[in-house]
This record gives sequence, C-alpha cells and structure tokens, in this order.
Amino acid sequence: MKIGFVSLGCPKNLVDGEVMLGLAREAGHEITADADAADVLVVNTCAFIDVAREESVNAILEMAERKRRGGCRRLVVTGCLAERYRDELRAEIPEIDAVLGTGEVPEIVGAITGGRAPLVFHREAPRPAGAGPAPTYLYDASTPRLLTTPRHYAYVKVAEGCDYTCAFCIIPTLRGKYRSRDEDSIVREAERLAAGGVRELLLISQDTTFFGNDRGERGALARLLRRLDRVEGLAWIRLLYLYPTTIGDDVLQAMAECEKVCRYIDLPLQHASTDILRRMRRPGNRDAYDRLLARIRARVPGVTFRTTFIVGFPGETDGDFEALAAFVRDTGFDHVGVFTYSHEEGTRAHAVDDDVPRDVKEGRRAALMEVQRGLVARRQRARLGQTVQVMVDGSSDESPLVLQGRVEGQAPDIDSVVYLSDCDPSAHAPGDLVTAVITGAKGYDLVASVREQRVLDILRSTLEADRHAGLGQPLETSRVNGADAPASRMTAPRRPGSSANTKSAAASRLPLATRLP
Repeated sequence: MKIGFVSLGCPKNLVDGEVMLGLAREAGHEITADADAADVLVVNTCAFIDVAREESVNAILEMAERKRRGGCRRLVVTGCLAERYRDELRAEIPEIDAVLGTGEVPEIVGAITGGRAPLVFHREAPRPAGAGPAPTYLYDASTPRLLTTPRHYAYVKVAEGCDYTCAFCIIPTLRGKYRSRDEDSIVREAERLAAGGVRELLLISQDTTFFGNDRGERGALARLLRRLDRVEGLAWIRLLYLYPTTIGDDVLQAMAECEKVCRYIDLPLQHASTDILRRMRRPGNRDAYDRLLARIRARVPGVTFRTTFIVGFPGETDGDFEALAAFVRDTGFDHVGVFTYSHEEGTRAHAVDDDVPRDVKEGRRAALMEVQRGLVARRQRARLGQTVQVMVDGSSDESPLVLQGRVEGQAPDIDSVVYLSDCDPSAHAPGDLVTAVITGAKGYDLVASVREQRVLDILRSTLEADRHAGLGQPLETSRVNGADAPASRMTAPRRPGSSANTKSAAASRLPLATRLP
C-alpha cells in the first residue's frame, strides 16, 4: 500500500516518525509525498503546548476529510497527542482507524494494515505504587529508519523519556521515565548514517547530558562524544537539549578537544527570577546560572549559547520579568527563543490560576525579543570580516541561485543561516564545508563571500612565496586565523561559533546584499 505521512513537533518526534516510515517500508509498503495518492494516511502528532495541539488536530481533521472523500482507506494517528488523548480522539473523530501512543512505534505496520484493532497500546513496565502505565519503547541501531531530513544531517536519539518534574511540562507523562540507549548502538547508528552521506549528527533527548546516568554509567556522554569524533565521514557533532545541573566538566573537555564536536551549548533555562524558577520546579537561580555560563565559557573558548525562556508563568510579576530581561542583557546569548506560558492540563502548574493575561504574555515576549534583537545587531557588526567555515545546506528560499548554509554555531531549523552571496550553486553540494568571509547581515542572518575568501587565499600564498624568496613582507598585514592578510581587509579573527539569533518569520526573508550600517 501507499503510505502518506505527516510528522509534527520536535526532532524527537521526527525520529519516531522516521522509524515508523522505515518499518513500513521494510514491510513492503511504498512511501508517498502525495496525500491524494495514499492508501493510508498517518499523522504523527505533538501535544506539548496549546499551539502544537491545535496544529495536530487541524492536520488530523484535514486527513479525515480526505478519507471521507474517498481519498484513502485508513487513517492512523500517532505521537504525543495520541498518547495523551487517545480515547477522546477516537470518540470525536470516527474516521480514525488506529491510535498509537509514543511507546507503540513498532505497532505501526499492524495499524497500517488493520491486522489488529489497537485499543490499549501501553506496555506495562515496573512503576511506583499508584502510578499508571508509561511508554517504555526505545529504538536501536538495528531498527529500520527512513530519514526525512536533508541527506547531509540527521538527528539521533541518545535517550527517551524524562525524570524531571517541571511544573509546566507534560513530557514525562507522554514519554515515560528517562532511559538511555546503549552506547555501542548509538555508535553503530552513527557509522551507518555517515556511510550514507550524513555529515552532521545532532544528538537529542529530553536531557542529553544525563545520558548514561540512569544506567549508572559515569562519564558516558563524554566517552560517546570521543567515540563519535572518530567516525569517518562526519564533519560536525552537535548536542541539543542540555540541562543546567548535568553539564559535567568531562563533557566540556570533550567538546573543547574533539575536532568534530560543535562548540555549541543548547541550554533551555526557562527563566532567571528565583521565585519563578522555584514555582516552575527548576533548579538554580541567577547567580548559579552566571557561574555555570562562566564555567562553560572558560572551558570551551568560542562557545555558542542557545537558550529558551517562558514568559507569563503563573505569578510572574513585572519585577520577575525585568529580572529575566536583565539576565538576557547581561549574558549575551547567541540564540534566544521565547515562549508564552501555556496552561496545560495534567501538569503541576495547572492547579494554580493562569493569572497573567494573554496580552501581557505577548507583550513580555515581544519586549524580550527586542532586547535580544539589539544584542544580535551589535554582535553581527563585530563579525564583519571574520573568516568562517560554512556547511552548505542548499539553495536558499530567496533564490535557487543563492546558496545558504550554517556556521558551527547555527543548528538546522531553529537558528539563523548564512547566505553565500557570490557562490556558484553548482559548485557545492549540501554537506560541503566552504571557507568564506562575513561581509554583511540584516536581522538574524549573515551574508558571507566565498569570492573574498579566495582573494585572501591568493594574497596569503603570494606573501608566503615572497617570504621564501627573501623579499620580505610587501604589505602591511594582520594575523587572520594564523595566516597573514591585508590589515585593511580583515578584523581580528574569532573562532566560528558566535552566531546569530533564532530566526523569526520576518528575519527569514532578507535582501542578500544588505550590509550593516
């Protein structure tokens, strides 16, 4: 049968979807991107916040309408929304034929064919007294998987589930207890992906720095990074979803020493007010965060910081918000994402009043992003003339004649990009690393020139030849990445990594020739 697949939500949900596609293909089914041609439609849903739920429900209703019109024979709903509201979905949308929770990924083939009626999908696992059942599934290197990301990068789950009790979060209920994958299994998967052309590996979980701790394996993540650093074919290894209390010095040392591990810290801090952090059931306070960030910067020179915050949490006052804004101004994060609080049923915070009005939440979000926008503008000006390595992602949305890519300090999908303004698109494939000079920026994105870098390379070669010929140094030069270059052409070098901020919809459509004032 032909299978149409819609996957929503985070990269962790995306990996689940890729595994389900791999299982379906292994069972002999054909995957199609044309929903009208599909015999079975699968919607892999998200339920983290209200906006995600609404998007998931709308996608299900759209596919249900296709089924009513005779466009497909079966409709399957999977993922977090299915895990949370399985009974309600079946009752409200009778077109749904099967509902699979987050722990039932391997059941996708039976759900597609209708081989059994999936009513209750939880597998029982040892749980504390009085606790309900929870998902326990965990894929491994032998599990079939069909990548839906561009060929040159892939996400790899190192663990599933979460043991934290953050007041605003439903994930532990939807995903179960934290459970790490086997280290050897991850390395085998990385080797297989690299052999297939993957150049960038993105390691993900709910708390990636907790990897191995649930199995009593001290130093597991640092050891894994060093093993992955030796995988032939990989260029970058990126860590996403770190946690303030589990970032050990061994991981930071591995990040600083391993050639392929990106100097990039994705650390959702959520807030900076001590009172709000306590209400959120989050660890630390402003002073603790300042010490943590200073420690990371000291051990990983040139590190890029990404973080996310929640504004409008119950009880947040103007003073709490100003404490957060001051933290952002003082810290100088490279990428910041800001969410308005979503009052989620089933979370601890749902027991208190959602007392911050929506317009106040939106106003605080806009104000915080304006603070970050100013910081980014100053940082972008400081990067003019910097030589960087750019991983090519392909043609830009603006024009097929313009390539776009990312520096080490930019993750795919969530961060800003680099436009290569004078690069022949036919000369570079996705996944290639090219050397370029940053020539401009507007908003969150950067513009870089490969041509100017080629001029610098020629000048360096000429200077080197002159020195060997005993002609001295014919031009006034400055040091640029360890080589000489005309002082008028370059600013002081910086290691690639200090990059732009989270892209907004407006910032993603920029004139490519714009230069900073």
